[in-house]
Amino acid sequence: MKHKKSLGTNTKVHYSEEKLKGVKKYVLKVIKAGNIIVRQRGTQFHAGYGVGMGKDHTLFAKIEGVIKFEVKGAFGRRYVSVVAA
Repeated sequence: MKHKKSLGTNTKVHYSEEKLKGVKKYVLKVIKAGNIIVRQRGTQFHAGYGVGMGKDHTLFAKIEGVIKFEVKGAFGRRYVSVVAA
């Protein structure tokens, strides 16, 4: 008689798809309106001039121009702006 149960396979293993977050366009890069600049969870980067924020905190360009990252304010927040070229 067998005294140990066979373990079998684990049915609770699920592999989730990568979320592909992060900075998509970098400093001094010329972009068009509507291009995604940063995909993020929460607000690591805040929207500056010429940048909009989607409901999932994605930052996108509202105008065509050059990307500029800056740290401003009393709390040292990181802002992303698009300056018209």
